[in-house]
Amino acid sequence: MQLVIKVIALIFILNSTASGNCGGNFTQFLEDIKQEFLELGYTELEISAFLKGVSLNPKVLEADRAQAIFQKPFNEFAPRLISEYRIIQGFKNLKKYSSTFNEIKQIYGVSPGVLASFWALETDFGEVQGDFNTRDALVTLAFDCRRPLLFRPQIFAALELFSQNQFKPNTTKGAWAGEIGMVQMLPKDILKNGVDADGDGKIDLQSSADDALFSAARMLKSLGWQADEPWLQEVSLIQNLDWFETGTDKVKTINEWKKLGVIGKYYDLPRESKIASLIIPQGRKGPKFLAFSNFHVFFEWNKSFIYVLTAAQFANQLEGSPPFSPGNPNKGLNKNQMKLLQAKLKELGYDVGAVDGILGAKTRRSVQKVQKALNQPADAWPTIELLELL
Repeated sequence: MQLVIKVIALIFILNSTASGNCGGNFTQFLEDIKQEFLELGYTELEISAFLKGVSLNPKVLEADRAQAIFQKPFNEFAPRLISEYRIIQGFKNLKKYSSTFNEIKQIYGVSPGVLASFWALETDFGEVQGDFNTRDALVTLAFDCRRPLLFRPQIFAALELFSQNQFKPNTTKGAWAGEIGMVQMLPKDILKNGVDADGDGKIDLQSSADDALFSAARMLKSLGWQADEPWLQEVSLIQNLDWFETGTDKVKTINEWKKLGVIGKYYDLPRESKIASLIIPQGRKGPKFLAFSNFHVFFEWNKSFIYVLTAAQFANQLEGSPPFSPGNPNKGLNKNQMKLLQAKLKELGYDVGAVDGILGAKTRRSVQKVQKALNQPADAWPTIELLELL
């Protein structure tokens, strides 16, 4: 009977989006957590051992609020992350673990460059995995009211890992957001997609490159990764087009893009029936890419547009593509100017999300719509000129 309860608990953990209470009294918050643990079939002994010494970590919230690097434009952000060191180490590790990458591609269909890109950007190939106590980070972020829907279920997943002897509450460390190991996976993802690839009887994402890479590939496959399909390709234009047709929310066939003057910058475009979006992260004068269905899987790993675009481009370079061409984009806005623009757009009835000075998806779409309304090139890139017009 106890095993049946545990199986039901595991299913709940993997599918749970319940948030419970957040904020308020931390002692009461913990009592609520304990009660839910008991209802799921965990013993008092397990629960006490898991929560012994738990505490809020204010540095976690500081890190959550201070992600300034994501405010940089793509042409600044990408070269900073795709460093010479990471490129050199990337090629070295592709060679060192070639048999692992080849086996992964056969089983899950995930290309070596994609996995090596995440491995590099997340932890510099395992060198920088984070020094935050994972349990305390998850509890802190679940108690905080900004994103409890994401982090509360992760506490339950961490308890399940603990019950399987795969998690040590007082010593397991990782990123401030609760991710663990070389490719930085959250406890729910480890429960669902963790692989003991080296056959030592445990899933060790912190010390075993094989376990980490296989687990990451299995996760990407579960999120919809399609084998032998492209994810991103840099392109050029041989004629102007209606810039309102650009953006991740607009799709056309390759044949349609070709008719509009889109050509591969370094390689021929794939077969004409494929669907893709034309994305121009810094407007019509900056770099240009076609993004395919696999590109959207990257967003399941990280929600930041410029991070995803950087990871996808880095994967291209690790598979032999040249660095991207930055073009000569118009100067963008600083944080205060962006806030002013967002406030003005909000006054005009556009949905920009939070007025936070960050060029997110909602702000980009709103910029594009107001550009079209003003008979400006609707390339979703906010400039001083647009701000002055408004």
